[in-house]
Amino acid sequence: MSSAIPFFPYRLFFLYIEPISALAGAYYAAIRPTDYLRDLVAPTQLTASYPDTPAHMVLYQLANLYLLFALNEHLVLSSTTSIRTWKRLLFGLLVADFGHLATMAPAGLEIFWKVWTWNAMAWGSVGFVYMGATMRICFLAGMGLKEGASRLAAPSEKAE
Repeated sequence: MSSAIPFFPYRLFFLYIEPISALAGAYYAAIRPTDYLRDLVAPTQLTASYPDTPAHMVLYQLANLYLLFALNEHLVLSSTTSIRTWKRLLFGLLVADFGHLATMAPAGLEIFWKVWTWNAMAWGSVGFVYMGATMRICFLAGMGLKEGASRLAAPSEKAE
């Protein structure tokens, strides 16, 4: 079955690269919470060397959301070639991208543009989110999709 959604870059990124990245975030938030927090902000902004119980709970909840993100993106998008379904899911994830970036503001506005100061966590929490948001915007705009793909719908969706 031919798909209007090309493997490169969309299927590769949305079905494999991004879900694996989200799983890495889930791992660090749940299994290595101290490293996660230490790498998220400057060491001078940490008030304790180890996360307390509420912080652990929040990090476990974050890990759970990263897992949900990875599973939703991979399982839903890999189960359909419907442009409509892809666009709806990716729009929701684009909204989440902007929300995720907003959560970085307490680290200081320079976190959004001083790329030369970024550590691995900043590259994941800002740089990779920029890339994902850009990929979603390109997909939603129809860039790189086969001609007329934005008008395609699965047979069961034509009745909508």
